[in-house]
Amino acid sequence: MDWDADTDTEAQIKRLIHTWTEALRSRDVEALMAACTQDFVSFDLAPPLRHGAADYREGMQQWFASFASPIVCTVSQLEITSAGGIAFSRSLNRVSGRKTSGEEIDLWVRATICYRRIGGEWRVAHEHVSVPFYMDGSFRAAVDLHP
Repeated sequence: MDWDADTDTEAQIKRLIHTWTEALRSRDVEALMAACTQDFVSFDLAPPLRHGAADYREGMQQWFASFASPIVCTVSQLEITSAGGIAFSRSLNRVSGRKTSGEEIDLWVRATICYRRIGGEWRVAHEHVSVPFYMDGSFRAAVDLHP
């Protein structure tokens, strides 16, 4: 199998990523889920270790409700690889916004997203978002890192 991202596939996936980030910005869980496959799975920042589509939807609704402002997600260092009907992207994403508590959020996360082409359209099949942790025994999330 030859792994590469052809220009058309890359453009389609970039549009899907744009749709995804706009759904985050507007806190639109329906638009977010419309970009996903029916068997979507997420390894997200919040517990538990694995989210199915229904758990993810509920978790995102709760997270969206905790923001008073749009959620800005800036995708950087994006790389897309594909072969046939499967693709993945990896990027460093900056997430920022103002919580209902007044707290300002501004952190960088690592994102790996897997896509499947279904009926000629790319959909998000798996999302893995993480932050590293300090291995000094504190196990604190390293949310102060910048690329």
